[in-house]
Amino acid sequence: MKKITKDTLIGDILDICPDAAPLFLEMGMHCLGCPASRGESVEQACAVHGNDPEKLVEKLNKLIGE
Repeated sequence: MKKITKDTLIGDILDICPDAAPLFLEMGMHCLGCPASRGESVEQACAVHGNDPEKLVEKLNKLIGE
């Protein structure tokens, strides 16, 4: 996968890297199985849960090896 950005969809991230789920759970996003959450971007999810999207993007890219 190419580099994750704040515009990358949660579902796309979880499809290529299921190990990313704990990072979303840590930020309070406990609805990962919900179809609506899979269609949200990183930025949208962070806005709803009060998190910095840049910090999450950094963690996600580190996890996938970018």
